[in-house]
Amino acid sequence: MTEGMKCVKCGKTAKPSKLRFQGQPIEGWKCKCGESYFDPAQAQRILLLNMIKKEAFRVKIGKVRSNLIVRIPKKIADALELKNGEEVTLKVDGQEITIHTG
Repeated sequence: MTEGMKCVKCGKTAKPSKLRFQGQPIEGWKCKCGESYFDPAQAQRILLLNMIKKEAFRVKIGKVRSNLIVRIPKKIADALELKNGEEVTLKVDGQEITIHTG
């Protein structure tokens, strides 16, 4: 993220700031005039996360050697920024499975 950016509203320099976008923390810039600018890549990720929260995904169970695997749809992997070989935490609660990143 750059140190500052020119405010299109007043022409002054907006300073880096921690902001909120759709209820999520996001980096961006805030000007003294009150204008805010969000980091576009982070804003796009938040929009994608909010979109997939409303969807239900059917996934297939596969098998690699003696392990069962769950195939995660690309849309979810992109939104969570998952990479091949990355470790996640899997938690079982009754019949529900949750996966935690980070």
